[in-house]
Amino acid sequence: MMTIKREWNELPGAVTLIDAHHHLWDLKASRYPFLTDQPEPHFFLGPYDAIKRNYLPEDYLRDSGAHNVLTTVHCEAEMDRSRQVAETRWLTDVNARYGFPGAIVAHAWFHTENAEEIIAAQSQFPLVRGIRSKPVTSVRPGTGTPGAPGTMQDDKWLRGFSLLEKYALSWDLRVPYWHLAEAAEVARQFPRTLIVLNHTGFPWDRSEEGLAAWRRGMEAVAREPNVHVKVSEFGLKDSAWDYESNRRVVMEAIAIFGMERCIFASNFPVAGLRIDYDTLVRSLDRMLADHSPADRDRFFWKNAASFYRLPVG
Repeated sequence: MMTIKREWNELPGAVTLIDAHHHLWDLKASRYPFLTDQPEPHFFLGPYDAIKRNYLPEDYLRDSGAHNVLTTVHCEAEMDRSRQVAETRWLTDVNARYGFPGAIVAHAWFHTENAEEIIAAQSQFPLVRGIRSKPVTSVRPGTGTPGAPGTMQDDKWLRGFSLLEKYALSWDLRVPYWHLAEAAEVARQFPRTLIVLNHTGFPWDRSEEGLAAWRRGMEAVAREPNVHVKVSEFGLKDSAWDYESNRRVVMEAIAIFGMERCIFASNFPVAGLRIDYDTLVRSLDRMLADHSPADRDRFFWKNAASFYRLPVG
């Protein structure tokens, strides 16, 4: 097998992996409003000035260099929403030059009048495997308005979502844990659409009560066999990255979904606000020390290869 660096790292501790979720951006070439002119007031990690800079293939290669990255999946990075297809075109050019990302999760709104036009255009790019379209969510539990425009109960949103099956695309689901039961209902309505939950369902409240609520949501969505989970992004607002707390989350996520539906992802450079890439990978590798080599391969690369139809190995 070949890595994105076109060489194999034989050093002890080098993990073979597919990174199923990272971002790239060129702030000089394109506009990313949350990075350049419209700060996100509810950003889940708090202040994020450190990532308001270019993050290009060379940066990713440097950050991931201690490990054998077979290929990657780029998840849409909120480029100017009037240029959704332009982001996909740029990433296709990046692949032609650098050999990665090996797949793209592009963006399209589900509830807009041009939903099918954008989804159809995205589907024409050979690297596009799925769509990430964030539904409207609430900033805290119990404060949402189910059925409002853009929510997972909105008829327009559901009609747009139904197009994923038509165009053979998966959905990258990104919602806080208090919306997971609603997401489970969407998965139940569309059993032939593959779905992958981003960032371990965001277990932001690490109190016993908060973890119990997160666990209930995870169990609800995991009951739908078309749903997988990206075991990624354990960063918390105003807190350092804590191994033991995050190990508990990882172990519970694996227990809920089963190793066959768990997918490693880095969420770099965003996760870099709390931890460096090498420490992140080594920490997860250490957490899985008691699992078989076959399970570790599933977690770190084989499940991602299967879900995103990546030609590796």
